[in-house]
Amino acid sequence: MGTNSSTVNTLLASIADVGRDSRRGGYSRPVFSTPELTLREWFQQEAQRRGLGVETDRNGILWAWWGEPERGALVTGSHLDSVPGGGAFDGPLGVASALAAVDVLRERGITRNRSLAITVFPEEEGSRFGLACLGSRLLTGDIDADKARNLRDADGTTFADAARANGLDPDRLGRDENALARIGDFVELHVEQGRGLGENGPSVAVGGSVLGHGRWRISVSGQGNHAGTTAMADRADPLVAAAQIILAVQQAAAAIDGARATVGRISPIPGGTNVIASRVDLWLDARHPDDAAALALVETIHGKAQKIAAFEGCTVSLTPESWTGSVSFDPALGRSLELALPGAPVLATGAGHDAGILAGHVPSGMLFVRNPTGISHSPEEHVEAEDADAGAEALADVLEALL
Repeated sequence: MGTNSSTVNTLLASIADVGRDSRRGGYSRPVFSTPELTLREWFQQEAQRRGLGVETDRNGILWAWWGEPERGALVTGSHLDSVPGGGAFDGPLGVASALAAVDVLRERGITRNRSLAITVFPEEEGSRFGLACLGSRLLTGDIDADKARNLRDADGTTFADAARANGLDPDRLGRDENALARIGDFVELHVEQGRGLGENGPSVAVGGSVLGHGRWRISVSGQGNHAGTTAMADRADPLVAAAQIILAVQQAAAAIDGARATVGRISPIPGGTNVIASRVDLWLDARHPDDAAALALVETIHGKAQKIAAFEGCTVSLTPESWTGSVSFDPALGRSLELALPGAPVLATGAGHDAGILAGHVPSGMLFVRNPTGISHSPEEHVEAEDADAGAEALADVLEALL
């Protein structure tokens, strides 16, 4: 193992206090927040310490170049934003490992036949503007630029306004042919977000595919009213309907093998303690290895929601917010990863990643580092120091083979 491979743990330790969430536990680092901007600055400083040339493209993606920016480069990286109350490794592990892998490659004295870049994608989690992998979707054109500009956070700030406040030109957001052409191969290292590698399994796996997944907003409308003066029999309470819909989501997903469906966010309007809500918004996350099954599950949930709402004297609407079909990573690149890491298992993932978005446009692949808890998007997410070292070394092995 390279003597500098422990750099990944040192790097993670250096940002361990950035964005800590005292209320939720873990970390809250939404895009363009003070913690996320602090991490972006940290990355730029660490890249410059290594003599890498750093630039920010028109979609807010950071690029750190070993060699000159060129077409067909080898690219690795991940993201630095987090879900609310997320773990320490989702995103930053991939960025820190990429920096550490450069150190290992230099130790080995490798000769490059093309440039290498490390990227940091913004708003991968979608925790502020509601759309996951927004940076990579903009880069590839997988989202209409006008739609992206008009996305709003919980305070009503548009993505266009947030981008402008952080030095980007909103009019230039969108598919970037020049930047996309620079990616000859993309390899993303990420903490595993399940139990595929087990408590005592190997440190690293090769990514095989990403489950189809999407997000929908379910809005239940009823009659807002006074909590003290409205008799129970006279109510059309959308929150009562919403509670039943959440249970119906769980039941519908449990009835389909391989399905996952979650309501992770709920917003009653107006939200007063002594007020019967007039509307409740629920956000549904649904996933399945078979795209048709995932979409059929959502239709089943919609049908159940309509019946529940009608029984409570309410109405319901379903609004799609994002959808990404199942993705299989590039077979040739996957074989290269497996040859560079003999014996590493191949895992499918139920989590979305920037690599999954890029896979429809450039050869892409992933590495997963063991998470013994199997827990992610939570403070309990964990990677052992030895596995982090092994992940950086494995990434270096892969990059060396591809360089």
